[in-house]
This record gives sequence, C-alpha cells and structure tokens, in this order.
Amino acid sequence: MRETWGRRLEAGRWAALAGLVVLVLLAPITVEATRPAERTFRIQASQFAYSPPVLAVNPGDRVTIELVATDVVHGLAIDGYDLETTAEPGRSVRLTFVANREGSFRFRCSVTCGNMHPFMIGKLQVGQNSLLWRGALLALLALVAGVWRGWA
Repeated sequence: MRETWGRRLEAGRWAALAGLVVLVLLAPITVEATRPAERTFRIQASQFAYSPPVLAVNPGDRVTIELVATDVVHGLAIDGYDLETTAEPGRSVRLTFVANREGSFRFRCSVTCGNMHPFMIGKLQVGQNSLLWRGALLALLALVAGVWRGWA
C-alpha cells in the first residue's frame, strides 16, 4: 500500500513537471509595448566582420543603417526584409526601413570581398528574443527534474 502511494506521488511530480514544460513552450511571453522610435546605427564593414555585429530594435522602429566600408567594397543584405546596399571604401551609404517583422534576421555581405566573405554576417534582432528565455526556463526545469530524481 505504501509503495503504491509512493509511485502515485512520483507520477504526480512528473506530471506536474511535464505540465510546466508545456506551459513554458506554449505560453505567450508578453512584453511592455514601446512606442516606435527612430534608431540609427553606424556599421563599419571591414574584411570580414561588421562592427557592431548585432543590432537590437523594437517592432515598429524606423531604422537607419549607415554602412561604412573601411577597406574594400562591402555590401549589406538583410534576410527577411529584402533590403540591400553597397558601400565603397571611405564612403558611407544609408539604408532606412521600418522594423515591422519580429524575430532574428541575419545580415550578410552581398559583395564578394575575399576568401572569408561567406562568414561576414551579423544579426538584426527585432523584439525580444523569446527563444532564449524559453530555453533558459527549460534548462531550469531540467535541473529541477534532476534534483527530483536524486531525491527519489
């Protein structure tokens, strides 16, 4: 009788943990709405990197990217936005758009600039990175599950 009660208690713990996992995966993560703003970034492109490599904006922001090539001709193409521009050494070009799509978008050099050209990439983060937070919560739940297993 006591052994059956213990198994039920253990099964209940695992069911509760499974419920939490489903909640973490499916529950919407709400963030405080911010007013769209004007955001300007100056990106220096040199063989084979962008500086800064990551741009973070809020949905609805009007984004202006000033691209400056420091050594050879470089381009900047933003996947998911169908935007592209090219800058010659010592000259800057501007690219303006509204960040109306949430998520992580890769930007890459659109002009072959040398051997390592395929690795010249950056990231445009529009909105909060909910995948990161969900992953952190799942890792925490996995830790809790490991502790529970150790107690049993």
